[in-house]
Amino acid sequence: MISVQIVDDHKVVVESLSRMINESNIAQITGKYFDLQSCREGLAKETPDVLLLDIELPDGDGVDFCVEIKRNYPELKIIILTSFKEFNIAKHALHNGALGYVLKNADTEEIFTGIETVNRGEQFLCEEIDLLLKDKKDKKAVWLTNREREILKYTADGCTVKEIADLIFRDPETVKTCRRNLQLKLEAKNMAELIKKGYEMRLI
Repeated sequence: MISVQIVDDHKVVVESLSRMINESNIAQITGKYFDLQSCREGLAKETPDVLLLDIELPDGDGVDFCVEIKRNYPELKIIILTSFKEFNIAKHALHNGALGYVLKNADTEEIFTGIETVNRGEQFLCEEIDLLLKDKKDKKAVWLTNREREILKYTADGCTVKEIADLIFRDPETVKTCRRNLQLKLEAKNMAELIKKGYEMRLI
């Protein structure tokens, strides 16, 4: 049995995935975490074969966390499990050490196949992401969630991270994570370039 741990701040998602994986006869859940710090503490006690890792977490960015994981646990296989269907984020995650990238709306069988594939040391991309990475034209396509558009607008208005967090009733780390993802999506080096591209692409 493949040992799997999950990091996702949505408890319903974690419990649903855990039940599904435990019933698969392929893998067994050995750890469930809802933020990066609890994951750090858990990995220090027990390292699984495969880690299912969300991107947007309360205390940081899963894509950035990949670097830390691979430095400390080079044999651990990471699958990014997210709602972000974005060329630049997927590319960045793979560059940082993730071996798999699966969308949360993927079929159950795709998730199981992904776990088995990365456990063998092979890269796995769900069908939607595989097509996205192969289609170079899609590199220029940018899709933002309503929350991302909202944060981009407040950033362009000159609001600080704390001010934005207060306006959208979220913690500052969530805002920081979202702004980093916006930079990846728009390929912006800094906030000034992010705002400039936001206007140029009519996203603001």
